[in-house]
Amino acid sequence: MNEADYCEILTHGEIEVHGRVQGSSNQALLVTVSYNGVDIDACYKTELGERPLWDFPGGLWRREVAAYQLDQALGFDLVPTTVGRNDGPYGPASVQRWINEADEDHYFTLMDRRELQNWFQRLCAFDVVANNTDRKSGHVLFDGEHCWAIDNGLTFHEEDKLRTVIWEFADEVLPSELRVSLEIFAQSSAESLLDWLTPSAVAMTQVRALELVTRGSFPSYSEETEWPPYPWPLV
Repeated sequence: MNEADYCEILTHGEIEVHGRVQGSSNQALLVTVSYNGVDIDACYKTELGERPLWDFPGGLWRREVAAYQLDQALGFDLVPTTVGRNDGPYGPASVQRWINEADEDHYFTLMDRRELQNWFQRLCAFDVVANNTDRKSGHVLFDGEHCWAIDNGLTFHEEDKLRTVIWEFADEVLPSELRVSLEIFAQSSAESLLDWLTPSAVAMTQVRALELVTRGSFPSYSEETEWPPYPWPLV
């Protein structure tokens, strides 16, 4: 199936809840979505199951959808198909295509694989633009052929809060194809994000994209910064 097929099924299909995803902090649920005789597994994150945070408003599921829309706008192919639903069994939620992992790999076990370096560079740039404050190693999945970035709810804050385990590219020159994608996004209308984020949050996302292009290299960090550069736990 292509992206359009997945979007149609996840958007219109009937949701059957199986149970909570083990270890999830915001009550992510494993579900099956059925539509026109096709069943696919998905991760269902409801606003009802979110834990309140001091620095993010409720409705983190919207940021999950916005992260997918940003990925689509950039053409990076990082985030599994993710849609927003208001008609699910537990109210407003994101529904994301489930990724079946081939093994228990995560970023730290995959980071040295040469064939994945371009993907990790795209993810690094993506997290800078999305201002991801929680890119743990375990949020990178590998299905045996392709890597995927999940758990994108703590993103798009208007203040600089980047926290990630991916610092291996610090100060390296930004590849030209990434610069082109980022510049196109920075100059676009970004309408797909406006359905899920405030106009000011979208504007800041485009500012970060343009700043990355202008800098011409991946960011680095200082140990003296007030905001810690790494999430916790790391995995």
